[in-house]
Amino acid sequence: MTDDQLTVQSVTGVDLTLSIAGPGTRSYAFVIDWHIRLLLAGAWLLVATVALNVKISWRSHDALFSVLPAAIIYFLYHPVVETMTRGLTPGKRMAGVRILSRDGGQPSTTALLLRNMFRLVDSLPATYLVGLTTCFLTRQRIRIGDLAAGTLLVLDNAAAAASLLRIERLAAISRLSLDALELVDQVLERWEFLESANRTQIARSLLARLEPREAAADLAQLSDEKLRDMLQAHLGTVAAATHV
Repeated sequence: MTDDQLTVQSVTGVDLTLSIAGPGTRSYAFVIDWHIRLLLAGAWLLVATVALNVKISWRSHDALFSVLPAAIIYFLYHPVVETMTRGLTPGKRMAGVRILSRDGGQPSTTALLLRNMFRLVDSLPATYLVGLTTCFLTRQRIRIGDLAAGTLLVLDNAAAAASLLRIERLAAISRLSLDALELVDQVLERWEFLESANRTQIARSLLARLEPREAAADLAQLSDEKLRDMLQAHLGTVAAATHV
C-alpha cells in the first residue's frame, strides 16, 4: 500500500483499496459546502427581513431573529451535517469523497465533532492556510483536524464499497467458499442482462460443480427460473430446494 492509498481489510479476505483525496479534491468539496452554507445563511436573512420584517443588526433585539440564526447556520453547518450523514456532506458527495477512520471504518460522532472543532485552527490565519499546508506536508494528505480525530478523506468508490459489503453479508450466511460465492453472486447480479441460453448454460455449469451428485440430465430438465432459485439457495445457509 502506498501513502496515497488506504486498504480496508474485511472478514472475507477480500480487501478494498481506496485512494486518499489530495488537497485539490478536498478544497473542491469545501468550496461547494461553503457556498451551500452561505446560501442557507443568506436565505434565512432574506426571510427574516422580508417575511418577519426584522432589521439585520447586532445592536438591535432583531438580531436574535436575523443575524444570530444566520451565524448559527453558517458556523454549525459542517459539524451538524457531517454528524447526520456520517461524514458525507453535499459538497463531499459532489466531489466524490468521504470521511473514514484510519482503519477504514465509519468515523464516530466524537471523531466528527473533534474534527470540526479543529477547523478553528486549520482555518488560521485565513483561507484555511494552516489546514492546506498540513495537507501538503503530511503523508496521507490530512489536516490538523484529521490528525486529532484519527480520520482521513478518501475518494468514494461507491460501487466497490457496496460490492464488498454485499459479499461480507453473504459470506456470513453462506456455506460456499469465497471464490464460489463471488462467482454465483456475479452471475445472479447480471442474470437479467444475460441472454436466456447463455445464463442457463452458465447456471447448469455452476450447479454441476456445486452439486456434483446432481446428474447433468436432471439439470438439463430444469427451467430457467428453477436454476436461478437453486443458485440463490446456495447463497444462504439452506441447501438447494428440492426439485419438483
